[in-house]
Amino acid sequence: METAMGMLDSCKPCNSDVGSPPQNGTTSIQSSHPTPPAIASSPDATLGRHLAHRLVQIGVSDVFSVPGDFNLTLLDHLIAEPGLNNIGCCNELNAGYAADGYARARGVGACVVTFTVGGLSVLNAIAGAYSENLPVICIVGGPNTNDFGTNRILHHTIGLPDFSQELQCFKPVTCFQAVVNNLDEAHELIDTAISTALKESKPVYISISCNLPAIPHPTFSREPIPFSLTPRLMSNKMGLEAAVEATAAFLNKAVKPVMVGGPKLRVAKACDAFVELADACGYALSVMPSAKGLLPENHPHFIGTYWGAVSTGFCAEIVESADAYLFAGPIFNDYSSVGYSLLLKKEKAIIVQPDRVIVANGPAFGCILMKDFLQALAKRLSRNTTAYENYHRIYIPDGLPLKCEPNEPLRVNVLFKHIQNMLSSDTAVIAETGDSWFNCQKLKLPQGCGYEFQMQYGSIGWSVGATLGYAQSVPNKRVIACIGDGSFQMTAQDVSTMLRCGQKSIIFLINNGGYTIEVEIHDGPYNVIKNWNYTGLVDSIHNGQGKCWTTKVHCEEELIEAIETATGEKKDCFCFIEVIVHKDDTSKELLEWGSRVSSANSRPPNPQ
Repeated sequence: METAMGMLDSCKPCNSDVGSPPQNGTTSIQSSHPTPPAIASSPDATLGRHLAHRLVQIGVSDVFSVPGDFNLTLLDHLIAEPGLNNIGCCNELNAGYAADGYARARGVGACVVTFTVGGLSVLNAIAGAYSENLPVICIVGGPNTNDFGTNRILHHTIGLPDFSQELQCFKPVTCFQAVVNNLDEAHELIDTAISTALKESKPVYISISCNLPAIPHPTFSREPIPFSLTPRLMSNKMGLEAAVEATAAFLNKAVKPVMVGGPKLRVAKACDAFVELADACGYALSVMPSAKGLLPENHPHFIGTYWGAVSTGFCAEIVESADAYLFAGPIFNDYSSVGYSLLLKKEKAIIVQPDRVIVANGPAFGCILMKDFLQALAKRLSRNTTAYENYHRIYIPDGLPLKCEPNEPLRVNVLFKHIQNMLSSDTAVIAETGDSWFNCQKLKLPQGCGYEFQMQYGSIGWSVGATLGYAQSVPNKRVIACIGDGSFQMTAQDVSTMLRCGQKSIIFLINNGGYTIEVEIHDGPYNVIKNWNYTGLVDSIHNGQGKCWTTKVHCEEELIEAIETATGEKKDCFCFIEVIVHKDDTSKELLEWGSRVSSANSRPPNPQ
C-alpha cells in the first residue's frame, strides 16, 4: 500500500475546511433545487474534473466501471483525465472485486456504478473490501438534485420517494458516506471521503447527483493542490515505553518464544518492522494464512503458515508448544481458528493490534502504533533461537507426489507441484475460496512473488475480478490464478475485460464438478453443478479479439506441455488452462478443516 500513502504526508487537502473526519460518519447535503452555477475562472473547473484529479493524485490510474444513466456524465469527465484509464466491466460485482484486487497491489482502488441497481450489486464486493481493510473508493452516480425532497418516484429505486435505501445499505460496510447533491459542499465532501478511506484503510461511498459533474464552480476554479494528509499521530510515549517494558519482561523470561504475523500487518504498514524484530530476536517466524505474502518466506527463521490443525508441516507443533507467542495483527475467526480448535492459551500470548497491545492475562496498552511498538521492542529483546532450532531439529522436507503413470488422470497435488515451479519474483498468485486456499498455502513464495486471497469474507467468485484488478495494477507481474469451477461460474464474464485490457494472466480452472469446499463441510445434491465446456466458453468470449490461448488437460503430460506453451510461446497472452480432476481429489488440509468447521457449525443451541 506504499503507492497511495507514500504521497500523503504533509498537509490537509486545500480549498476545503477538512479536519479529522469521523469514523463511520455520514454526510448528506440535500437541496430541492440545484445550486446556481457561480462564475468560475475556467469552464473546466468542474466537480468531475476535480474527482478525476484526486483519484490520480492518490495513486489510482484505473477505475473499474459499469455505465448507467445516472453516471454517464461523470464517466465522461473521468475518461477525459489523461492520467486515468476507464476499465469497463461486465457487471458491478466484478467491478468491485477488481477494485479490491487493485487496492491490494496499488494501495487504493476505485469503482464507478449507477444508482441503487448498480450500488446494491457492487455492495457485496465493498463488504469484502471492508472485511479485508482495503481502501476502495465506491462512486455512485445519483439522482438529479431536483428530485430530492419532491415525493417523485424514480426508476432504479424500490418505488418509494425516499432515495436513501442505497445509502443505508452502504453504512455498515464503509467508513464514510458522502451524498453530493449540492455543489457548495462537493469539494469538502469528496476530499473528506477520500482522506477517510486512506486514513482508515476502509472503503468509502460517494454518491454524486447526475446533473452536477459538468457544472463549473468556484471551489474547483484553480488547479487542485496535490492531495496530501497529515501522518497518523505518534504513539503515546509513556504508553509505548510501558508496553515495551512489559512485553520485553514477558518474552525475555520465555524459553522458546515464537512470532506469528497476521493480516493487519498490512493496514498497520508494519511488515518491515515485524521482519526487523524477527532479525533482532531470532524467534521462529510464521504467518497466519490470511497474512501469507506479507512477509518474506525466504527469511532464515521462517517456519511456515500457522493454521492450527491444517498448518504447514511442523509449524503448529512449534507454535502451540511455545511458552510465549507474539501475534502481530491477528484475526481469529472460525475459519482461521479451524472451527475454534487452536491450541493456544491467552496467558502465553502477546497480541499486538494496529493501535493496541495486550500482554497475556495482564495489562493492555492503547494509543500505540504497531510499527512504533515493534521497532522499539526489537531493541529490548534478548536473542533466543530455541524455537527455530527445535523446528529445524524435527523438520522433514515435504514428500513429493507419487509419480504418475503414463496418461494417468491428473491429481491435484501434481498440478501444484508444477505451479510451484512457475513462481518467481515476476509472478503473483491469486487463490480462490475453496481447496485452492489450502493448496496455495503450501506454495513456497520466492522473494517478491505476490500472493492474495480473501479469507475473512470468503466470497466465492472473488478471484476473477480480483485477478483483473491486480493484474491491471501491476502489469510487470504475471498473475497465476487458481480457481475452482463452481467459483468461476459466479463471475466468469470478466475474462472478457481481461482480454480487452490485453492482460497476460494464467488461469488454472480446476474442474472437479462442484463446490468441493462445501462438500467437505456438509454434502448434499446442491453442491453438484452443471458442467460447462470452460475452454469453449473462454474461446467464445475471446471471439477473435485480443490474445487468448486455451487448453484442456487430463494428465501430467498434457499439463507439462500446457505450462511450457503458456510460459513460452504464449507468454504475452492470456492463458486459460482447464484442469480436469476427480471430484474427490482434495487436499488433506481441506478434509481436516472441513470436518472441524462442520463441527463448529453444527453445535446445538445453548440451554435456555
